[in-house]
Amino acid sequence: MEIYRKPSEDAVRAWTSRVLRPDALWLAPLTKGGNYPFRRLCEIDFGCRVTVSEMAFARFLGKGNRVERARVRRVREREDLERTFGAQIATNAIGEGVRAGLIASQEFGADFVDLNCGCPIHETWKRGLGAALLKKPAKLERLVEGIANGIDVPLTVKIRLGIDGSSQASRIAESLENAGASAIVVHGRTKEQRYTSASDYDVIKRLVEERAIPIIGNGDVLTYYDAVDRMKYSGVSAMMVGRGALIKPWIFKEFAEGKEWLPTALERVGVYYTLRTYMMESFGDDDIGKRRYDDFMPWHMGFFCRYRPLPEALFAGRAINDPLLQSRLDVAVEGELREELSSVERLLRCSSADAHAAISEILWEASSPEDAMNRLEDAAKASLEEWTAQVAAGSRGASVDTIRG
Repeated sequence: MEIYRKPSEDAVRAWTSRVLRPDALWLAPLTKGGNYPFRRLCEIDFGCRVTVSEMAFARFLGKGNRVERARVRRVREREDLERTFGAQIATNAIGEGVRAGLIASQEFGADFVDLNCGCPIHETWKRGLGAALLKKPAKLERLVEGIANGIDVPLTVKIRLGIDGSSQASRIAESLENAGASAIVVHGRTKEQRYTSASDYDVIKRLVEERAIPIIGNGDVLTYYDAVDRMKYSGVSAMMVGRGALIKPWIFKEFAEGKEWLPTALERVGVYYTLRTYMMESFGDDDIGKRRYDDFMPWHMGFFCRYRPLPEALFAGRAINDPLLQSRLDVAVEGELREELSSVERLLRCSSADAHAAISEILWEASSPEDAMNRLEDAAKASLEEWTAQVAAGSRGASVDTIRG
C-alpha cells in the first residue's frame, strides 16, 4: 500500500464539482440493499452518478475479511460513465479508520470515504459505532480529523440529528466542519426515531444556514420531485436517496432528466429481471449462487412491491408535510381503480413474503422478461387470492425497513 498524502484543496474542489452537480442524486449506503448487483443496476441502467457502498466494519476490512472487502467493491463496468464511488466505513478508532480508508481508495478505487455516524441498529450501537459516535461531539471531532488527515481521498460523514428528541445536530455539524470533513450527509431523523417519523428538513435547512461545509440531505425521497422540492426547501448542496431507490431504482434517471417515468408491469419486470441477471453474474448460477440469490432477491421484492405510479400532476407538493415514503399506500392509488389493475400488477404490489419468494423463483427460472410475465400471470391465477388474504390477516406481510446508516 502506498504512503498516503492528504488530497489537495484543488483535488477536493474537483471532487466536489462531481458530486454536487445538479443531476447527481446520491445512492445511500444500504445494508443488504447496497449489494454489488443493485448498485450496478442503479449505475449502469439508470445513470446514478454517486454511489456509496453498504457499511463495512473498518476493523474487519483492515484484517482482510472477505465479506467486508466485498462490500466496498466498486462497479467497474462501463468505464466511460462519469460516476463517483464512496466506501462507507464504521469505526471509532483513527488508526483502523485510516487503514480501511486507504484500502478502499488504493485497492478498490473509492473516490471518497464516508464515516457512518448514523446507524441505529443494536449490533452497531453496542460496539460504540454508528449513531453511538454522536454522543460525544468532541471525541467525534478528533476521530474525523485523524481520518481526514490520514487518507488520500475526501472524507464525508453521515449523521443523524442526534440520539433522541434533543437534537445535537448543530454542535455535531460544527465539529465535523472544524475537523476537516469535506461534506456532511444528514439523515433527518434521530437514532431513536429510526424510520418511523418524517425527516425533519427544518433542522437540515438550519444546518445549511449555519455551516459553510456542503450539506447533503437524506430522508423521505420517493420521487424525483420529492428530491427537487426538498433541495429547494432546505438549500442542501445535493440529495441522497435510500429506500426510495430500493422501491424504484429508476429514480436516478428521473432526477437527471427532470421528468417522471411510470413503467408498465412488463417494464418493471424487465428491471427486476436485469437485477436477477446481475445477481447470477455476481453470485453464480449454481446451487451456491442460487442460495445467495434467495437471500437477496425476495428481500428486494419487499421494497419493489411498494412501487405505485405517483404522477407529478397528482402528487407533487406533498413532500414536506406528507411524505409519500411514510404513507402505506393502498394497492390502488389516486387516479387508479383496483378492479382495473391486471393480475400481474396486483401481484407485483402484493406485500406477502410468500409472493416475493414465488416472484423471485419465477425470475430465476425465466428466459426473458416476457417469459417471466407469462409465468407471473399463471402464479397470480393460482395463488394471488391466497397471498392477498395472508396480507389482510397480517400473517405473511413484508417488513423490511431495517437499513443501517
